[in-house]
Amino acid sequence: MTMSIHNDSSLSINKIKNIYHLPMTDLLHRAHQVHRENFDPHKIQTSMLLSIKTGGCPENCSYCPQSAHYQTGVEKEKLMELDDVVSAAKAAKAKGATRFCMGAAWREVRDGPLFDRVLGMVKAVRKLDMEVCCTLGMLTKSQAQKLKEAGLYAYNHNIDCSENFYPNIITTRKYEDRIQTIHNVREAGITVCTGGILGMGETEQDRIEFLHQLAVFDPQPESVTINKLIPIPGTPLEKQKTVPTLEVVRVVATARLIMPKSMIRLSAGREGMTESDQFLCFFAGANSIFIGDKLLTSANPDLSEDQQMFERLNLSSSDKVAQQPS
Repeated sequence: MTMSIHNDSSLSINKIKNIYHLPMTDLLHRAHQVHRENFDPHKIQTSMLLSIKTGGCPENCSYCPQSAHYQTGVEKEKLMELDDVVSAAKAAKAKGATRFCMGAAWREVRDGPLFDRVLGMVKAVRKLDMEVCCTLGMLTKSQAQKLKEAGLYAYNHNIDCSENFYPNIITTRKYEDRIQTIHNVREAGITVCTGGILGMGETEQDRIEFLHQLAVFDPQPESVTINKLIPIPGTPLEKQKTVPTLEVVRVVATARLIMPKSMIRLSAGREGMTESDQFLCFFAGANSIFIGDKLLTSANPDLSEDQQMFERLNLSSSDKVAQQPS
């Protein structure tokens, strides 16, 4: 498999390691400067994520409550109907979301009636003048092209962690499979949304290698998702300790410095973070969150809490919807 690698020598693992280990005050200062050079620091994009097909996934991702391998209490549900998805998208837009993400608990996309229904959902949501994102598992080049033609703006496919740590978390899919899907998405002209999860038992070196993999994609991902593990009862990671906020901040700041033009999405795990925790992440370069009471099947802060936080921090929701990739 051919990988597209960014040729900037400053993106070596050692250089990223040096950035990652800067004194926190220096790291935050540098990251915030770069953030201001590329984004309005008072604007946070708000997105909403809907599970359009829940549970029963054949993958054995150790963190996931939707895996069929674990007993987590998540009920298997069929693919949602088009009208219900459109209603949810309209509600999301009314609440200020400019991006609407649809997630299906599939290992991979399979051509046929269900995929055709998803294509119809993409077309319908796109008509609402929102960024449309999907996360459906692995994609072939032709499937990615069909999503592009339907109006898909972004495709989320997380690499999760470093390549070395990956077999500790997932054995039903290879790391190379994830990289290939990202390349298929890029070749179709769809923007890339990818990232990972902190707190799964990885080392600092794993985090540095994870950030390096993201940074050497050429072009770099338009969106980088940073998730805090939510330990779900019934999953192999149910007893993992919560990753300290300052470790999340360090990852966000490093990501901002090595991927200056990427949106950095503070994703799962916000529900357990204080307002001060989130402010540090925003200052370090995070500029997108998911709103709504759920992220697929996990808890998320109440919308009113986020609105109050925005008011107290003098933040506002970004009202700009990015252009479709050419």
